Amino acid sequence: MYKKRTLLFIGLITALLSCQVQQEAPKKMNVLFIIADDLTTTAVSAYGNQVSQTPFIDGLAATGTRYSRAYCQYPVCGPSRASFLSGYYPNATQTYGYVSGRKNIGDERVTWPQLFKNNGYYTARVSKIYHMGVPIDIELGSDGTDDEASWTERFNSQGLEWKAPGEGELVQNNPDGTKPIKGGNVMTIVKADGDDLAHSDGRTAKKASELIRKHKDEPFFLAVGFVRPHVPFVAPKADFEPYPHEKIELPYNFEGDWDDIPEKGINYVTSVNAKMNEVQKQKAIAAYYASVAYMDRQVGKVLTTLKEEGLEDNTIVIFTSDHGFHLGEHEFWMKVSVKEESAKVPLIIKVPGKQPAVCNSFVELLDLYPTVAELAGLSHSEHLQGKSLVKTLDDPMYEVRDMAFSVTQRGETFLLRTNKWAFIQYGEDASLGMELFDMEKDPGQYTNLAHLPEYAQQVKDFQARLKQKLTEVRTNDLGITYPKNTTDEE
Repeated sequence: MYKKRTLLFIGLITALLSCQVQQEAPKKMNVLFIIADDLTTTAVSAYGNQVSQTPFIDGLAATGTRYSRAYCQYPVCGPSRASFLSGYYPNATQTYGYVSGRKNIGDERVTWPQLFKNNGYYTARVSKIYHMGVPIDIELGSDGTDDEASWTERFNSQGLEWKAPGEGELVQNNPDGTKPIKGGNVMTIVKADGDDLAHSDGRTAKKASELIRKHKDEPFFLAVGFVRPHVPFVAPKADFEPYPHEKIELPYNFEGDWDDIPEKGINYVTSVNAKMNEVQKQKAIAAYYASVAYMDRQVGKVLTTLKEEGLEDNTIVIFTSDHGFHLGEHEFWMKVSVKEESAKVPLIIKVPGKQPAVCNSFVELLDLYPTVAELAGLSHSEHLQGKSLVKTLDDPMYEVRDMAFSVTQRGETFLLRTNKWAFIQYGEDASLGMELFDMEKDPGQYTNLAHLPEYAQQVKDFQARLKQKLTEVRTNDLGITYPKNTTDEE
């Protein structure tokens, strides 16, 4: 009898302890990854813009860590996304064109969302995460060059884009304003009829909110891709009202600005080749701001859902863009260049329990993969080329990198950005030119110092650093070393 009672007592204690352990076991941290398309820091009020207002992004910045010097690895949608989703520089995977997914990344590598899927997370994407053609894939509701292996489920957000009913205008290659609007990668403006749900991003926010509610009781990695402010500049009419084009102040430019820019450094879309007059420039910027406002409101809807469902204390939230966007600086428009407005991106990371902060260290989009994996306690490949930002979340003064590295134009134009300098080299042998800017004295990058004798040593030092960096990034985990680009064109 005594033995039986003892066994019953031990069994009861064991059961109670087991219940306590189960109750105390921490829940897996969710991940909500939000990415805008073609969003430059210069259009975000949290980054200093006094005209364009982004209250919901600003609210996230006020409660998370805002990175003031974050850079993409390639200022074009496809290769940028392929880079941070795979964890490798474009030069390591030879991904340079309007592609992403597995084409060059390879089946051997585990992507960022796939890592979470392999570890028992529900993973889903809504709209553009890997590359999609905008507007064409949005019009068709197609997957683009997505990676099916990364997701448990995936959802597209079809929209009318430039065909949306409303007031339309083409401000690119339409100097007399007589041409009708058109689709494609051009600056078409549509002050659209209808509400938020009439367009792709509104539908994306709705679906993302539905998924948060549906999967709130299981660990999830939810990637939400908004396509604005990518062209065409389509937003509800009301979003244009705060930005009358007549009041838009154009960026400072001056005659002769291009005289010291190598031919390779003149961006692919300029006020000159796009035949834009002053009013059209103002309209383009105003429409961009309207598109940003529309996108910002959708971000707010998703964040509000997260709060309403009681998930803020158990969800890592990341907000960023795939690259920046020129709004007439140097008379440049759109992306592709590695000047500041194009290569720099907004980046905000909010982690439960971490204090709000601003981090001024150089960081790269490539760093997101190892950062979030570490926060979630997931092991990843030791070969990833990003660096974890976790230490910056406790100590925003911590320096992750002493420079940022970005490439463009099929991986043959390079940016090295340090505290004081921005060095750009066109061609691996510099045969296509160089640029050097003192970013303390000349943050607008107006005076190229690369060919002045007194800066010869700085140029020499940067060329040595570039050679070393290329050696590092070209040798990947598959044992392949790429000498130079041999594949996709932009």
